[in-house]
Amino acid sequence: MLLKKLTEAMGPSGYENEIRNVIRSEVTLSHNHIFTDVLGNLFVQQNQDTQGPHIMIDAHMDEIGLMIVHVEENGLLRFRPIGGIDPRVLVSKPVVIGDSKHFGVIGSKPIHLQKPEERRQPLGWYQLYIDIGASSKEDALSVVQPGDVAVFATTYGEMGERAAKAKSFDDRVGCALLVETMQKEWQLRLSGVFAVQEEVGLRGATAAAYRLKPDIAIALEGTVCFDVVDAPAHNQATQLGKGPALTLQDGLTLPDRRFTEFMIATAEKYNIPWQYRRVKGGSNDYGAIQKAREGVIGGAISVPVRYIHAPAQIISLEDYQAALQLLTAILTEIQEGRWHS
Repeated sequence: MLLKKLTEAMGPSGYENEIRNVIRSEVTLSHNHIFTDVLGNLFVQQNQDTQGPHIMIDAHMDEIGLMIVHVEENGLLRFRPIGGIDPRVLVSKPVVIGDSKHFGVIGSKPIHLQKPEERRQPLGWYQLYIDIGASSKEDALSVVQPGDVAVFATTYGEMGERAAKAKSFDDRVGCALLVETMQKEWQLRLSGVFAVQEEVGLRGATAAAYRLKPDIAIALEGTVCFDVVDAPAHNQATQLGKGPALTLQDGLTLPDRRFTEFMIATAEKYNIPWQYRRVKGGSNDYGAIQKAREGVIGGAISVPVRYIHAPAQIISLEDYQAALQLLTAILTEIQEGRWHS
């Protein structure tokens, strides 16, 4: 299954080789032209000589992760985050490290040994380590080196009422949407970009948008979903199972209202459920793309993700299918000349 294959692949920011190769194998078709750039962005293009607007569809390949920065004399590994990770979610979580996927578990001082004041404070990075079962520094260095990266060892699985859990729906859910889109043959000047290093500053999308000079851009992403017990309504940025979310504003963008209204009208026309993405901070790759060169009209289609940036994240498969339907409908409307800037 595509979501399983993509979410289980390794690819923290700056180390996207494995996930890029997985995606490349899925989009290597006769109607696609494929190449990479210096940063490692993967471009998949169709119909670059066709008249009409140049459309860029973006999804970032990278995920949050950990980098090994030091090996203790007893073989325990010290690490630092790659991207935004809350250290409170890390204790006792299994990880895999490096190309060899060496197994480890994140550890800390047991609660039995903590002082009362320690129990009242969240753990800091300096209090955490990865245990790979090594007996010494030399033993650990025989399989792991400083600079190696780790990701959570969570596997994909389906659960409940058409829900799924995995480690990296942010943003492999967007990558899956883009893969399925680029597997189709369009009559549009279309560039799909699987971008690198979103989690550390929207870097890949910035370079890609500057290179492509698109007329229209749509970012595909997994976005925050906080619709759990006791969450106040005004803090529920999105709700699981209510469809893909469309952004009015966030920490970096104020999308052109005309294109947002076009996306909403398209969803209504095709009877596709949708919701607003109600966030104050944070952003996505469109935050960088919008400002490229002379500016780019567009927006984002966001799939709600519960427990985003955590070892196990949850999406609704119905939201995923609705997002795919909406993206397909939007491209169809543009292809048939129903969008006018």
